[in-house]
Amino acid sequence: MMNTTSLYDLTPIAWLMAMGVLVALGPLFWVWRRNAGSRSARRLHALTVLTLFLTFDLTLFGAFTRLTDSGLGCPDWPGCYGNASPVGARHEIAAAQAAQPTGPVTHGKAWVEMVHRYLATGVGVLILVLAIATWVARRRQRLAEHAHERALSAWWPAATLAWVCLQGAFGAMTVTWRLYPAIVTLHLIGAVVLLALLCIQAVRYQQAAAQRLPTPMPSALRGLLIIAAAMLAVQIALGGWVSTNYAVLACTQFPTCQNSWWPPMNFAQGFEIWRSLGETSGGTPIDFSALTAIHYVHRLMAYAVFVVIGVLAWRLRRVAPLRTQASWLAGLALLQLATGLGNVLLGWPLAAAVLHTGGAAALAVVLTWTVCESRREHTAATASAPRARRGDMEIA
Repeated sequence: MMNTTSLYDLTPIAWLMAMGVLVALGPLFWVWRRNAGSRSARRLHALTVLTLFLTFDLTLFGAFTRLTDSGLGCPDWPGCYGNASPVGARHEIAAAQAAQPTGPVTHGKAWVEMVHRYLATGVGVLILVLAIATWVARRRQRLAEHAHERALSAWWPAATLAWVCLQGAFGAMTVTWRLYPAIVTLHLIGAVVLLALLCIQAVRYQQAAAQRLPTPMPSALRGLLIIAAAMLAVQIALGGWVSTNYAVLACTQFPTCQNSWWPPMNFAQGFEIWRSLGETSGGTPIDFSALTAIHYVHRLMAYAVFVVIGVLAWRLRRVAPLRTQASWLAGLALLQLATGLGNVLLGWPLAAAVLHTGGAAALAVVLTWTVCESRREHTAATASAPRARRGDMEIA
């Protein structure tokens, strides 16, 4: 007969899901109360914006978790030493802290890590509700009296739900694989992609509710916008690689590094992707010159990204409906410059490091916002064609 003893204790998962539901209930109640009686597009827009805001907060808290070395505060997943919270694991944590007083496992770090998991689960619940609500609204579209109600697509929330599940898997692997740099970097990139997905939906729902089209812009400017977004994506990946390899302090001078414009750098080791933290794939300690290469490539790319975003912000000022986005891009680029210099010259202070991650995430959101709020200007041939009815606009 099969042993009645459970092969796996599901209690931590159940408690984690329960905490996620509790975290999500407050925002859901707030959206429901403030948008009672509103149309589907407006309700979904409100829920998406709130989820986007909380996901951004989660990204900042994730940076705080990483930068305070709290990622292994609970060295298992999803619970903490098989418990739903650090309270139940206090004896195990105390023993680990007594053995290593500075970590990686301490009472404080355990709470930081578990709060991060609770918040992440809450965001996951909100995204699940958003996906379900969009599908329900879609089913009711046949009876909708307003044409823009028929424009609500359920595929974006479904893709976002799938992505947040993948992001959760990366979060679990971050812990169980002991902060593998490639996995931690992918986890950071996944957070930025999640922000972009939510931003796309928020803008499209707002456009549907207001029955308006994106702003036309010259093809050259639209191309520059896409180039800036692609360059920022590469720079965020490089920044994640710097942070997860703890390479920030490989250069403590600016604009030079180690009293040189081109210090000794081992690119082969620095950009060897699949390896443990602080080691090569062969298990030997990574050279300091490899950390220098990681840092310096990020710095050089930062110069290019700063210039491109600066030019983009200046040119967007000429497009009246996009001046708000232009101001945000200029301000965030300056914030990134200031916090990047602060990390180097002030010894990587926690506040500057968290703000640097937040600034990068905010730039990604604003660039996504700008892309969604713009479209290429029609040529003379297409301008003479009949304009598409606004009611037929698809959320895509």
